[in-house]
Amino acid sequence: MTRNDYILTISCPDAKGIVYRVSGFLFDHGCNILDSAQFGDEDTGLFFLRLHFDLAHDQDLGQFQAEFQPLAESLRMTWNLTSAATRTRVTVMVSKHGHCLNDLLFRFSNDLLPIDIVGVVSNHPDFQDLVEHHNIPFHRLPVSAENKAEQEARLLDILQSSKTDLVVLARYMQVLSANLCQKLAGRAINIHHSFLPSFKGAKPYAQAHARGVKIIGATAHYVTTELDEGPIIEQDIERVDHAMNADELSLIGGDIESRVLSRAVKWHAERRILLNGNKTVVFR
Repeated sequence: MTRNDYILTISCPDAKGIVYRVSGFLFDHGCNILDSAQFGDEDTGLFFLRLHFDLAHDQDLGQFQAEFQPLAESLRMTWNLTSAATRTRVTVMVSKHGHCLNDLLFRFSNDLLPIDIVGVVSNHPDFQDLVEHHNIPFHRLPVSAENKAEQEARLLDILQSSKTDLVVLARYMQVLSANLCQKLAGRAINIHHSFLPSFKGAKPYAQAHARGVKIIGATAHYVTTELDEGPIIEQDIERVDHAMNADELSLIGGDIESRVLSRAVKWHAERRILLNGNKTVVFR
């Protein structure tokens, strides 16, 4: 990027003049706002702001942050400032369904996502050749009841050594422990099928077909200790009908899952998602 771009995200108790004071601070420091988005939640009383701006080249970043801190404290802000050029380092986790992994690899290889996939972790060997074809490290960590804690410790070592920013569960079919979920809070995204009604367990598309559903969909959400109950980032659906069999539903569902997950990863990498309790604010 030719500009000295930064992204500032803010959440704080709602009050008058927040945008005025923050934009005034940026103006006083020679910054040019390129785009902005804001939202005030009447239910929680919180205010959310994302500012994409051009930092003056003669402005020292450390001094800028130090001078912003008193303003942040006065408004009780939770805030984050990152370079817009910084690419999110992603580790993907997958089991035996590879459509989401393949989609992410394609988008990464064609520079369609602002991420670097720094590793793929799987409890099966099925996608090792595919991953290594992209010159990405593949880590096989078979999981059983007996070695789950040991393998999760190995996983944490992999994430730390690769400097992973975001973990993406691309149809990874193992339940993460509460301890691991807590350590990955806010930086792990999961994708799962989401039907109306919802079908859990094995062969969800066969269950959906047997019930004659008319809509199928998928949900991307942040991982929490409550299984599939984390803050929702993105959802999508498609209409289906009686003429489609379970395999056709599975193909359609896989396509929905892939595009929903890629959107969630993109928005996270672009710092467009702010947590709002059990919900998210997504500035698209």
